[in-house]
Amino acid sequence: MREQFPFFKAHPELVYLDTAATSQKPQVLLDAIQNYYVNDNANVHRGLYKLAYDTTEAYENVRQQVAGFLGAASADEIIFTRGTTDSLNLVASAYGPQVVTAGSQIVVTGAEHHSNFIPWQQLAKRQQATFTVTPVKPDGTVDIAALLAAITPQTKVVAVAQVTNVAGDTLPIAKIAAKAHAVGAVVVVDGAQAVAHLAVDVQAMGADFYAFSGHKIYGPTGIGVLYGR
Repeated sequence: MREQFPFFKAHPELVYLDTAATSQKPQVLLDAIQNYYVNDNANVHRGLYKLAYDTTEAYENVRQQVAGFLGAASADEIIFTRGTTDSLNLVASAYGPQVVTAGSQIVVTGAEHHSNFIPWQQLAKRQQATFTVTPVKPDGTVDIAALLAAITPQTKVVAVAQVTNVAGDTLPIAKIAAKAHAVGAVVVVDGAQAVAHLAVDVQAMGADFYAFSGHKIYGPTGIGVLYGR
């Protein structure tokens, strides 16, 4: 496996244990990036000449590939962003105010990354909504019973990580989504830590939004995905 990563050829003595934060880059990725700049460099959706058309087609083909990767119903449900943080902020700032109003509730867990905590905290503050943070057990795992109990008819958004970034706890998203949908709430899933390890099916789990970053799954920094049902 190390042979696929030029980084380890430059640092043969290093055992890298921080892939959950960011992954090293395999040669196949570096080759793809170089090939684009050498052979295919053109703006997408901005030109009618063949090079621009071919590049646009390649770009849109990736949208279809990502839809398949996530089990989405359509490529139209895939939005390219700058990363998980950007994706979650986009949902909170663009979609959140449409459903979160004074007196309504947003539910998150105490195990959320700041990217899936602060945007909802600030939205609740702006909209005069209730911001509910459910507890974490002493071992760092999420108290699922407390999370489900916190979802009420006033709940409009439940924002959770599929896999938490500190303890590695895997949450039962389908169970959480069923409870949320029963009261008319939407479920926003931070999938940054999950997509590198789990087979993800956004339809089966009932996610309304799902976000992840490229740099944690051996892709380049500065790209991300937001799925929206």
